[in-house]
Amino acid sequence: MAHDTKATIYLIPIPIADGALQTLSQEVAGYTAQIAHYFVENVRTARRFLRALHPALVIDSLQFSEIDKHTGPDIALLRSWLKEGLTIGIMSEAGCPGIADPGAELVGIAHSMGAKVIPLTGPNSLILALMASGLNGQSFCFTGYIPVKDPMRTKRIKELEATSIREKQTQLFIETPYRNDHLLADLLKHCSGRTRICIAQNITAPDAFIKTKTATEWSKEIPVLGKTPAVFLMLG
Repeated sequence: MAHDTKATIYLIPIPIADGALQTLSQEVAGYTAQIAHYFVENVRTARRFLRALHPALVIDSLQFSEIDKHTGPDIALLRSWLKEGLTIGIMSEAGCPGIADPGAELVGIAHSMGAKVIPLTGPNSLILALMASGLNGQSFCFTGYIPVKDPMRTKRIKELEATSIREKQTQLFIETPYRNDHLLADLLKHCSGRTRICIAQNITAPDAFIKTKTATEWSKEIPVLGKTPAVFLMLG
């Protein structure tokens, strides 16, 4: 299919752990040296990342559009940049854009306008957690956030466990970091003692915490997870 626009979108991964530039492919540095227009989840994170990669880069010469947490991205600006045939970078706050972050909407519009979309290689906490969990990597499902309040929260935990048992499918989910300990307590309260639960925090950092135990085993020694972002995995 012929492209309607000559624009190219690069999906640029950001290290999960602070400063872990070694987890990125070399192509990330190559492409970011040439891109001047960005949609980003967090401008401060993006500027700090680019400065670390390219100390001599004049950051103020670049254009950033921050994706608003409530109203979403500036779609009109994206369409304008695409029509101009620009090269555009999309950055998550951490990990890969479009995976559990608002970048997917931008990529969908880029496809609808015939732009070229190129994902660059880098760390993704969901895949790394699954790799390290010892749980089923052949069949898995990422569910995002589960409800905060009961009765929906308990119902959802039990549904995920039942699906996991029925399909032999690993269930992955995340929580707002300050509620990590609350979620773990609820999992241990409502899951079968045989259900295996993996907790993966600070992946790729020197102090990464990745452990898989049954609910019964976790209950004997419950860790304090604090406010460090975590991925939770379950296999019933």
